[in-house]
Amino acid sequence: MNVAKWIGRAGRIPPAIKSEPRSLRHMSSQIPPRATNEAVTRIINAGPTSHPKSESTRHILNCLVHNSRGVLSHISGILAGRGFNIDSLIVAKTNVPDLSRVNLVVRGDARAVEQARRLLEDLVPVYAVLEYTHSKVVERELLLVKMSTTTLDTKDRYQTDDEYLPSDGESNAQSGLVSAHLKRQAITDLARLFGARVVDVTMDKMILELSAKSSRVDAFLKVLEPYGILEAARSGIMAMPRSPVDGLHEKSTEAADDDSDTVDATMLPPG
Repeated sequence: MNVAKWIGRAGRIPPAIKSEPRSLRHMSSQIPPRATNEAVTRIINAGPTSHPKSESTRHILNCLVHNSRGVLSHISGILAGRGFNIDSLIVAKTNVPDLSRVNLVVRGDARAVEQARRLLEDLVPVYAVLEYTHSKVVERELLLVKMSTTTLDTKDRYQTDDEYLPSDGESNAQSGLVSAHLKRQAITDLARLFGARVVDVTMDKMILELSAKSSRVDAFLKVLEPYGILEAARSGIMAMPRSPVDGLHEKSTEAADDDSDTVDATMLPPG
């Protein structure tokens, strides 16, 4: 059974007809709508050209796929079968119906990654696989982290057993509130330095949100650790190529983006 090949590799003229891979004969043939074809072609033309190298490095892959059942399992299965460890994986819908983007971050030899990329493009639900490894990209990751604003001594004071109840409960309660307020204020000041924001606050907990590069997210978690991290959730890496101005990328913008990962230690709150 023959199916229409939706899109070819970036920079090539897509073939009109292609035989369905043997491993996907159970999948039904589908012809993408015109809007999807136009959107995929526009993204490929605006995307960078990959330049594979021989050394092992971090690779950012962006897969344009049809939003159908089993696509993600096929993609992860090909990478796992070739021994790649997936550092990050995000899949979500785009503004075009039935078109989704899969953002992958893997580590390995460049030639092996290029072979895996070609195998991914052979999948029927995959329109194209773009590599942003050696390109100027905007890279972001979303972090949600829940912090404890209660100090250890305050927790020990308020046990349910009568023998742990303070004799002067009112003064101890006020002291606990002051300690929690000071800790909450210190965490808020620290979040402001990193460009994070507070999205939820209770008497003993608070949730922070940060959208930044992965290295900045790592640094933020490291400085928050002494304050008591209860739980953290990271979205994974999203990447999109930068648009050059008159064929050139502005060095000032790139430099400013790199400098934003560095935080002046003298501006950190005490503790």
